[in-house]
Amino acid sequence: MKIIAERAALLKNLAALNRVVEKRTTIPILSSVLLDAAGEALNLKASDLDIEMTGRIHCQVETAGAITVQAHLLHDIVRKLPDGAQVAIEATDGGGRVAVKAGRSRFTLQALPASDFPDLAAGEFPHSFTLPGVALAKMIARTSFAISTEETRFYLNGIYLHVQGGHLYAVATDGHRLARAHVDGPSGLEGMDGMPGVIVPRKTVAELARLAEEAGKDDVRIDLSPHKIRAAFGDTVLTSKLIDGTFPDYQRVIPRGNDKVATVEITALKAAIDRVSSVSTERGRAVKLAFDDGRLTLTVENPDAGTATDEIEVDYDAEALSIGFNARYALDIAGALGTDTAVIRLADNGSPTIFQPTADDSLLCVLMPMRV
Repeated sequence: MKIIAERAALLKNLAALNRVVEKRTTIPILSSVLLDAAGEALNLKASDLDIEMTGRIHCQVETAGAITVQAHLLHDIVRKLPDGAQVAIEATDGGGRVAVKAGRSRFTLQALPASDFPDLAAGEFPHSFTLPGVALAKMIARTSFAISTEETRFYLNGIYLHVQGGHLYAVATDGHRLARAHVDGPSGLEGMDGMPGVIVPRKTVAELARLAEEAGKDDVRIDLSPHKIRAAFGDTVLTSKLIDGTFPDYQRVIPRGNDKVATVEITALKAAIDRVSSVSTERGRAVKLAFDDGRLTLTVENPDAGTATDEIEVDYDAEALSIGFNARYALDIAGALGTDTAVIRLADNGSPTIFQPTADDSLLCVLMPMRV
């Protein structure tokens, strides 16, 4: 194999694939990137056996072939080359080494056979749909903050995707808070209401978010099977295993009888919570929200540091109600709402509370109360 490629295109692909490669692995081939030259293109692939990412760049292919080389090392070399450099990569010593040349720079790297590289993308993906990258990125941003980090409840360590009524839903929860967002009518969802829901792992969610943001308004194709997800962003394709578990019936967590409604300005709410939580303990971080006619009083009491009180205006005319929340969880939800004003629906001081953007039912967040 021998190719000559533009440094910028090669670096962009290597930087993306490098995020998939594990820095510490007991399987040598997994620390490598697969380089496969054919026609007028170089195909690149990285995998950690759970996630696989492929990229493609147009280049001058002098000799077709495939080889693997240490991913982090190749990325570091290409990153340090001057802008505009032409990078020549050639397999030598019968495929046991790779020569990298650019200008007067010369590198010789160890290589492994391409035949040893795993193929995660194999298999059937019976369900497919497309949606704009911005829609996918927004849906992930609105829900990923609620993904659980507790490894014992592995089935909560990701985003639950499912189809219902022509909508694509994304749900995440850690048992203390829940976020559910949906996208209207992505192309291809017709007839998929019977498809089982899937749980996309946290690491895959992070990569999907980055790639979707880069895609912008361009369409992203999503292919699903019961065990894998594949997302195509132009020449970049991400394939991942899904979490093998059962997501809980989250509909039972969403309260139905919250009849006390407050409309609040999000910027003011976030600022007030941030101010009063300055005196809270790292472990508890409890903030009390007292709703009364036209105002919301926020209070934090810490026996070791002191107390803090703040007040903001709200549109609220129900009976007075005080409820406690984890300040960090409340801030996360307020940040995810993404609007100027939000609706807070309450029942009593011991029941879950609903947060929603004003006049937007595509996002719903639920926050469990704390004793204060």
